[in-house]
Amino acid sequence: MKIAAVQMVSGVSREANLARAHALLAEAAAGGAELAVLPEYFCLMGHRDSDKLPLAETPGEGPVQRFLADAARELGLWIVGGTLPMRVEGDAQHVFNTSLAFSPQGECAARYDKIHLFCFDNGRERYDEARVIAPGARPVVFELPSRDGHRWRVGMSVCYDLRFPELYRALAGQGADLLLVPAAFTHTTGSAHWELLLRARAVENLCWVAAPAQGGTHENGRRTWGQTLVTDPWGQVVAQRAEGEGVVLADLDIARLAQCRTQLPALGHRVL
Repeated sequence: MKIAAVQMVSGVSREANLARAHALLAEAAAGGAELAVLPEYFCLMGHRDSDKLPLAETPGEGPVQRFLADAARELGLWIVGGTLPMRVEGDAQHVFNTSLAFSPQGECAARYDKIHLFCFDNGRERYDEARVIAPGARPVVFELPSRDGHRWRVGMSVCYDLRFPELYRALAGQGADLLLVPAAFTHTTGSAHWELLLRARAVENLCWVAAPAQGGTHENGRRTWGQTLVTDPWGQVVAQRAEGEGVVLADLDIARLAQCRTQLPALGHRVL
């Protein structure tokens, strides 16, 4: 199955971001992708964390969800919309940071609310997502039938989740053979840990990993790391892009996954 991990440098205008996302998704479809994954915050990188609040959507309603559904139908793609803000019932001061998967029929096939919320302070940069984001509560795996007849089990995660291997072990325990990690890693933390952690999650769980990222200097002044990549179940990077928007295409081979799991059956050796 050919997939596309989409790298963006999203700005403060939702409409402009959706227009750029559509162009990149069309490029992915033209390149033969069956699945395209957008990065975290693809629809908005605001000036303030609270800019997400007035754009929060309810399930099945809202311009970002309509965009994803329409693009999936138009382009004949599975699309995972990195993240968008979704309303928290009874709490106007927080949103969920939600990743949604849409089938080529435009139907929402899966929803994952980011569980782990980023918090970082090195004296120069300060981030605390919990100020406006509510945490999700459960791992999510969905099934994606590829054109060759294989049914891929796809595990969902977002950005800071990457630092918590127990989440990915839970996804592998639900049969995941592809892990998605849409992200907006900071330049500081990404330069230190991004590729290291992605390759580790692939190796630990003997899964393919696709990680679309924000990558560049944004209108709000924030700089994200980029380095969108796809790695095979042996931890080998098979496709990568440094900075700037673009589409990273990669062919996922289910036989490669089976080979890795056969020669090193580590998933069957767990004792905890």
